[in-house]
Amino acid sequence: MHHEKEQADVLYEVLSFSNEVDEVFLPILINILKKERIQDCLKFLSQEQNKFLLEIEGQKVENQSLLEKEQTLNGEKNIKIITDVLKKVMDHDFNTQNYSMDDYEEFKKDLITKVSMNKKIIEFLKFLVHLTALDETYIQCGSNSLHLLLLMKVDLREQSFENIRIRNTSLDGGNFVRCIFNGSEFDNVSISGMNLNQAQMFNCNWKNIKIHELNKLDGHSRRVNQVCFSPDGKSLASCGDDNKIILWDVKTGKIKSKIKVKEVVKSVCFSHNASTLAFSSGRFENKKQYQMVILKQLSICYSPDGTTLASGSRDNSIRLWDIKTGQQKAKLDGHSSRVNSICYSPDGTTLASGSWDNSIRLWDVQTGQQKAQLVGHSNAVLSICYSPDGNTLASGSSDNSIRLWNVKTSKEILQSDSNYKDLLAQFNIPLQNGSQLPSVNPYCTILKICQNPLFEASGTLILQGQFMNYQGIDLKPLFKSMGSCFLEDLKHN
Repeated sequence: MHHEKEQADVLYEVLSFSNEVDEVFLPILINILKKERIQDCLKFLSQEQNKFLLEIEGQKVENQSLLEKEQTLNGEKNIKIITDVLKKVMDHDFNTQNYSMDDYEEFKKDLITKVSMNKKIIEFLKFLVHLTALDETYIQCGSNSLHLLLLMKVDLREQSFENIRIRNTSLDGGNFVRCIFNGSEFDNVSISGMNLNQAQMFNCNWKNIKIHELNKLDGHSRRVNQVCFSPDGKSLASCGDDNKIILWDVKTGKIKSKIKVKEVVKSVCFSHNASTLAFSSGRFENKKQYQMVILKQLSICYSPDGTTLASGSRDNSIRLWDIKTGQQKAKLDGHSSRVNSICYSPDGTTLASGSWDNSIRLWDVQTGQQKAQLVGHSNAVLSICYSPDGNTLASGSSDNSIRLWNVKTSKEILQSDSNYKDLLAQFNIPLQNGSQLPSVNPYCTILKICQNPLFEASGTLILQGQFMNYQGIDLKPLFKSMGSCFLEDLKHN
């Protein structure tokens, strides 16, 4: 942690030199570099005569009242500062390493705290992004700069990013509405949740692209019964009728480990600290750092404090297990049929259960006594979940309905209730199919079902170019499904 802070301090010190650069000088320099088609920025800046080009460009801007006359005379000073900063950046790992990796999380937090309110450093980061279109020496630092700008929520809409070359980074969730990406090159870039609505993308070359919307995790040979994210969101556990439990790396979509048991695995659940993985089967396995717990139970759920595991069974009972000893602590009887789903309240004092008898029951964890019975579904209750504040319970049933319940009153919350939509939003349950959503403001990234924004490309204009993911799959069908317009298709018509 201390080393990371020192590294962030060093990079901030380097970037802070750009505070001495005149505010409008960087856009002027980029324009000149583009006009002269410069490929070696440092070599160009080291040539003395080039300062006159800057002064000429400065005079043009002066006529537009964007640059004071005395500022046009500071070309040599600005060139020296920029040259010094570029030399230091080139030798820093900011120009060699992928800063979007988890290893740099603490580093970025410290750096962003220092940079986020500094407009001149932000402008210099934008300069580095545009520099990738010209000088390949700075492709990685320009890519890291774009990643940092997104993390700082800098407004990048309606801007031109023509010919930029971005690689080895994440642009997840970036809002690039109406931006111009003509001639851009992306390599090994994650674009999940990116908003490209009404962007222009002619002759782009995007390869090895990563996008979660296309992730298909192939590993099971039969029905997948349940999936569960680890608390840190980095791993995903899945189980199925093929007697397998598979642990996946969420970021790469690759299998971390595979566990074979002797029976069908119906349910799987991580403990609160991800050190233990419980599953409902009759076989004990111990693989790597995950300890497997023996259970013959269609549902399991850890208590919030991680000390107790609750299980619902086909014998109509709910059992509470001590995680340390593996011994049964309590047995809760009351259902007249098998228990399909169980869920602890956020404070851990109440356990909710649903079963084939169409009912939901609330249990006092300390006494083991039933507190309430929620009746309303006309078929089996298959899934239940508490809201974050613990005041509302959501249930899904074979009767094709999702219902909300007031935990305190044990009454169903009806759609006519004024706070129904607010409560529903806590569970991220879609009110209607995505294809039926009304037209929306293209400047807003929609949050659908999950908390992560989905990839958007409505009204995006695309001409030729290629868009391939890291598995070699063509992404053009995805763009088309999102509402993009391929201009070559219009020509054929």
